[in-house]
Amino acid sequence: MWLKKLTPAHVRGLHREKLDAGLAPATVRKMHSTLHKALSQAVVDGLITRNAAGVKAPRPAPEEMHPLSEAEARAFLDTARDDRFEPLYMLAISAGLRRGELLGLRWKDVDLERGTLRVGRALVREAGRHVLGETKTRRGRRQINLTPRAVNALKAHRKCQLEEGMRLSGLHEDRDLIFATSVGTPINPENLVKRSFKPLLKKAGLPDIRFHDLRHTCATLLLGQGVHPKIVQELLGHATIAMTLDTYSHYLPSMGDQASGAMEDALG
Repeated sequence: MWLKKLTPAHVRGLHREKLDAGLAPATVRKMHSTLHKALSQAVVDGLITRNAAGVKAPRPAPEEMHPLSEAEARAFLDTARDDRFEPLYMLAISAGLRRGELLGLRWKDVDLERGTLRVGRALVREAGRHVLGETKTRRGRRQINLTPRAVNALKAHRKCQLEEGMRLSGLHEDRDLIFATSVGTPINPENLVKRSFKPLLKKAGLPDIRFHDLRHTCATLLLGQGVHPKIVQELLGHATIAMTLDTYSHYLPSMGDQASGAMEDALG
């Protein structure tokens, strides 16, 4: 049986062949994942004794980030004012939530009187469809203090959503989602980007950035204001502070100048 002759060298060769053909590392990684699952099942079924796809898959190169500047972030939020998704963009920039986390938020997760928000779920893609599930890591489950502007935007959004639900009472599904379609169902993330986010960028005269760059905008604005990286790590839900520093170190104010100034103060 040819399966028994398959070796890790064959799998590495497949990686190289597909990469040389111009496929992106992320695409080859998905192919590797599919092969690995199939071979794992073959091991369980007794067809082979080991999984030849146990080798490391190609690592996709990190995409270059393009965070908005302070002026650009203000321009974007000003353009989004009174938009259906104004509070969503407010949370993306002011709290650094991921797109899936935003689309998984429920009203039971927010306390508008205390101005706090609990993040614990996300809208993810599984088997070709979008489903709601818990965040994958402990760090991903976190509590966030909201800005007054975010609280006000959410209050106005809640009022509009309740009115919309009453108008469409026969069609509306109350799933407690903060951000939902007009009938209360989860929003398709791709539709959010194509029909709302990209048009707002264009209207504001801003660069054509990714939605995830709003999260990067949150981090870079805070670090630029001198907020401690540990606080930024907790806000974003990063596993370690090292991850935060590795990602955003070049956006930190000059640490060399701070160190020399602090030493000068200490020694007089």
